[in-house]
Amino acid sequence: MIRFLLLGFMLVFTLGCEKKIDRGVATVHWDRDMCARCVMVVSDRHNTTQVINPNNGKKYMFDDIGCMVLWFDDEHIKWKDEAIIWITDVTTGEWIDARKAYYDTNNITPMAYGFSAHKSKDTIKKDQEIVDFNEVVKRVRKIGQ
Repeated sequence: MIRFLLLGFMLVFTLGCEKKIDRGVATVHWDRDMCARCVMVVSDRHNTTQVINPNNGKKYMFDDIGCMVLWFDDEHIKWKDEAIIWITDVTTGEWIDARKAYYDTNNITPMAYGFSAHKSKDTIKKDQEIVDFNEVVKRVRKIGQ
């Protein structure tokens, strides 16, 4: 009986100490944090991207969405489809879900991929091309070859 109680206590103790994975945006140390791919300093507050590994909560910073896309490919990241991806809205600097964002295609960005994120289509100038996340990934891969 004591063994079962001890085993039960150990099980409850172990489950109670399970670490929760932080899926939120990490604090950026502007002009000090480095891009995980190109190792440039992250300083553009309107084109920065963060990736969170959903398995362990590790966070990766990128100075341009293009670096993020190519990093996934270069490093053969198996969890890329489950990754939590945050990007700054080019208009407000607010962190938004990169997969749900709208992108315009003709911008000056840190690594010259040219894609900037918007939370809403309304902030994209009239007559500008609007693409989704999947199209950005496809085009970055073509540019990066």
